[in-house]
Amino acid sequence: MDYKEAYQSWLHDFADDPKTVAELEAIAGDEKEIEDRFYTELAFGTAGMRGVLGAGTNRMNLYNVRRATKGLADLINEGDPSLKERGVVIAYDSRRMSPEFALSSALVLAHEGIHAFLFDELRPVPILSYAVRKLHTAAGIVITASHNPPQYNGYKVYGEDGAQMPPEMADQVLAKIRANRYQDAVEMDEAEAKAAGLLKIIGHEEVDDTYIAQEKTLSIRPDLMKTAGKELKIVYTPIHGSGNKPVRRILKEIGIEQVFVVKEQELPDPNFSTVKVPNPEDPAAFTLAMKLADEVGADCVFGTDPDCDRVGIAVKDDEGKYYLMNGNQIGSTLLYYILTNRKEQGVLPANGAVIKSVVSTELARKIAESFGLVCFDTLTGFKWIANMIEKFEETGSHTFQFGFEESYGFLSSTFVRDKDGVNASLLIAEAAAWAKTRGQTLYDVLQEIYKKYGYYIDKVVSVTLPGKDGVAKMQSIMKNLRANPPKELGGHKVLAVRDYLASTRTAADGTVTPADLPVSDVLYFELDGGAWVCIRPSGTEPKIKLYVNTCAPAREDAQKDNEQLVEASKQLMA
Repeated sequence: MDYKEAYQSWLHDFADDPKTVAELEAIAGDEKEIEDRFYTELAFGTAGMRGVLGAGTNRMNLYNVRRATKGLADLINEGDPSLKERGVVIAYDSRRMSPEFALSSALVLAHEGIHAFLFDELRPVPILSYAVRKLHTAAGIVITASHNPPQYNGYKVYGEDGAQMPPEMADQVLAKIRANRYQDAVEMDEAEAKAAGLLKIIGHEEVDDTYIAQEKTLSIRPDLMKTAGKELKIVYTPIHGSGNKPVRRILKEIGIEQVFVVKEQELPDPNFSTVKVPNPEDPAAFTLAMKLADEVGADCVFGTDPDCDRVGIAVKDDEGKYYLMNGNQIGSTLLYYILTNRKEQGVLPANGAVIKSVVSTELARKIAESFGLVCFDTLTGFKWIANMIEKFEETGSHTFQFGFEESYGFLSSTFVRDKDGVNASLLIAEAAAWAKTRGQTLYDVLQEIYKKYGYYIDKVVSVTLPGKDGVAKMQSIMKNLRANPPKELGGHKVLAVRDYLASTRTAADGTVTPADLPVSDVLYFELDGGAWVCIRPSGTEPKIKLYVNTCAPAREDAQKDNEQLVEASKQLMA
């Protein structure tokens, strides 16, 4: 069915939905818009599905949410009968239609005879991950589009381990989705679902209280917090999202008494009206927070994105100005804090392990190895870090210490299997208090790390390529690079090319060995001097991303090298 036929089909099939019909009739004659909404079905993969809100097969709407849930329900109903009883736990954030999508998902599950546990209000991703494990459910669903602009929403599915679905499970769900028509996904009446015991609303006492209690066990220096925590001043912004209550609660319970919340961004707001995008990677998201920080004399500023899985921070530099640390710098600083203090306490395990994504800084490996630990790489996506944690527990081979991605995701626990903004907030606050007792800020700690291990500079370049043409462009870029990989980049010799789609590592002399990560559309160029460049299409957004990393004993040299390598690498995406 082409996009024109799909458009007409929706007008016919959903004729009893005046809102959808009116929206579709309003674009009649706009061929480009109709094509974009109907040329494909919204992609469903390991990160679920994400898209712009609106009517159409390539949009986030109730029909796509119901159909996706019906697909998940079919898969559950094919399995052991106990899976229906164990059910699915559902959380949502502050975005447009998030409560409606969450309730609709619960009622479709109930119609299929599957128990649904729906949170009574918005919750962060890490609490959902924890809830799947605590309640022993068969799966979990989160309605969120993370840090995307306000017009987006999304639907993520978690396996029974509390991690996002692995590829094989995503493929199974997708097959079930495609086997259903939109009309096959039917909701049960809400009152009937509750009366039948198929829909249960869960509050703080069922999950949140034990989650916070568990989070407190992640404190590295609880003794320190009883004193230094009283002196520390923190400015926090939830950027209108789900982190507001749990982050403030954990900070209070570990002993941070002076937490100043950005009032303009405290409450849920689906329009995210105070920011262009609710992304803690974006410096503009901290404008209000840094203004407040100046007023109160804060030691540290941090903010979480709408689903509270990512955290960004700003700290005072040596000139007293607030410096925005990037994800690699935050991850490296937290790792250094954890390992330094555990070593001093004599509790650093001999088989300790750190896990990072392959596009995250090699500085983490340097730090880990200096403490006698092993650093493992995974593909981008926290499910891969979760998968490795699971293997550690099954084999006893390593003891997990810390995991992170350069995209501002951090984790030091094993009871949550996704990046955890509450966990990270605890560690950031504690590390800031520790630094203060040493007469430092976290910026000073970062400089200490650089002087000890070398300056590691990283840059991410994202090119947005929306629509059908954008997908074709990304495919063309990757195909051309595989056929004609560069031999030199920005003055660096290419030592080897890792092609994770072909599962090969090809050295400059032509020697081919297996790549050591799962299959993925990623190209990684190993360069001389410890530099590297990686290019990959995003799995959740219409973007292709370029990661450029350099290192040198002197900051100026690493920075200059990075700038040259960025300009040269941009040509790869031309």
